Amino acid sequence: MENDEKARKKQKMVEKGIVPDTSALINGQVASLIKRRKLVGVKVYIPEAVISELEALANRGLSTGHKGLAELKKLNKMEKEGVVEIHRVGKRPTLDQIKLAKSGVVDALIRDVALEKDAVLITADKVQGEVAEACGIEVEYTFRRIGKKKLTIESFFTPDTTSVHLKSNCYPLAKRGPIGDQRLEKIRDKKLSDRELEEIIRELYARVNRDSKAFLEIDYPEAKVFQIGDMRIAVAKPPFSDAIEITAVRPTALVDIDSYRFADELKRRVVERQRGILVAGPPGAGKSAFAASIARFLTQKGFIVKTMESPRDLQVGDEITQYSKLNGNMTNTAELLLLVRPDYTIYDEVRKTSDFMTFADMRLSGVGMVGVVHANRAIDAIQRLIGRIDLGMITQVVDTVVFIDKGEVKKVYDLRFTVKVPHGMFQEDLARPVIIVEDFETKRPEYEIYTYGEQTVVMPIEKEAKMPEAKLAADSVKRSLSRYVSDGIDVEIVGGRALVYASKKDIPKIIGRGGKRIEKIEGKLGIPIQVLEKTGESRDRGEGIGEIYVTKKSLVIKLPEYAGEDVDIYVGGSYLFTATVSKNGEVKISRASEFARIIEDALENGESITIE
Repeated sequence: MENDEKARKKQKMVEKGIVPDTSALINGQVASLIKRRKLVGVKVYIPEAVISELEALANRGLSTGHKGLAELKKLNKMEKEGVVEIHRVGKRPTLDQIKLAKSGVVDALIRDVALEKDAVLITADKVQGEVAEACGIEVEYTFRRIGKKKLTIESFFTPDTTSVHLKSNCYPLAKRGPIGDQRLEKIRDKKLSDRELEEIIRELYARVNRDSKAFLEIDYPEAKVFQIGDMRIAVAKPPFSDAIEITAVRPTALVDIDSYRFADELKRRVVERQRGILVAGPPGAGKSAFAASIARFLTQKGFIVKTMESPRDLQVGDEITQYSKLNGNMTNTAELLLLVRPDYTIYDEVRKTSDFMTFADMRLSGVGMVGVVHANRAIDAIQRLIGRIDLGMITQVVDTVVFIDKGEVKKVYDLRFTVKVPHGMFQEDLARPVIIVEDFETKRPEYEIYTYGEQTVVMPIEKEAKMPEAKLAADSVKRSLSRYVSDGIDVEIVGGRALVYASKKDIPKIIGRGGKRIEKIEGKLGIPIQVLEKTGESRDRGEGIGEIYVTKKSLVIKLPEYAGEDVDIYVGGSYLFTATVSKNGEVKISRASEFARIIEDALENGESITIE
């Protein structure tokens, strides 16, 4: 049957003639096809569009152009030997049409020649061939002979190589060794040339055109990303880069989830119900390998798993469908996946606001989500959600953070939502929604996330100082401040900071002009200090203000009993301004303002500050 098909195609090529396109000539397969099929006397129609495109490539110094012209010379020699008849036909494309060659303009001119002559189109371009067949043109592909040829870039890899770095006029480099102990090595002593790199790029295009498992994931004029097997290959060209550069990355080995720390607990967690998981870590830490191990485990447990990747390079089985951007947008991909309804989706990687919003939308729709995020600390991954997702929704979107570094699980966080007084605050009326970030192993809270004023705060929860340490710290603060007070002070160490209780008249002396004195003492002792008025006296309207303290940006007046009310503030008996006390019982004044300067001067000089 196969021989009959070859005989039929041979007969058609002899009767109708052939039209080789640019890709077939560059591959150097036209002359060998004629010899192999013994097409004696065949008419070879060379489109002017092909000659112009090869000329343009050669003028740019690209080896592809020179290879195509060399193949044309072989055909001309065969004509002189009486083997073939060569006819130059078709229209010569304009300069603008040649510039638009990648958009299909030149290919269309070539197909027009094949239609006009009713000839067989010879091509190594899968897309060109499919379009031609759709137009009713007989097509013969020339890439079969090189289908098993190893790519040049593959020769730079060894079993322990994770990435290869090639740049024009530089020595080729490779990163080798296990994750966490990699080294950058020079591969050879000869520098790379533009021509050599262009040849490698040509091979990549040829592989994409003939291999169903090879994709051109990103295609800009000066930047390309190829996904060929397990290799992700990024290509950059001037003017985007200062020289031609090729970077190829591939995993060295598949890692099973059982080889990771907390494997049993994490497996139980993802199986018991759909989760929202962020896999975080620095570049090259092994985040994608861990995410892929989760995907493979879930598939083995009978879950339907899909991936969202651009480019697609997760190492997963054929039963897991890997989706890229639909019509250039992951939001469109998510819309399709919500119709498919997978149990879990692996999102590699979540970077931009639109990615986080898509991740959240799918998670809130009930799909289990595993997102890969660049972060240098586990808490940084959570902070990237702040401002993108409402605080009250974060734990519904993400309940687990797994931090990967050097190929290992270094940290796992649990996230839970509650309403409480934040750590370090004392008044019950300060209770608010709080996200508690707990260490997965010790179950100890390490951070609290809550709103404070108009800001969202990620506050570390420090271990309370042991009694001897607290006493030493309190004594140090007391000794440093005693010289500035006359009525004595009390010091308490709470939540990693010193609370200093002093009389109203001594507070300005402790703080100093512009808060410089207290800042200097904080720097010397290495502990934050908050100065409060000694309690015991009631404050009515017209009496002095009790607690004033200075932060780096604000001067804060504490008036908890007047929360939500308007108050008039006087300095030395003179009206200064009217302020509305916040719900938290505070008046905040920017330290850059004139009002703050007047109040600080009054504190320094011992003037009265009152409210009415």
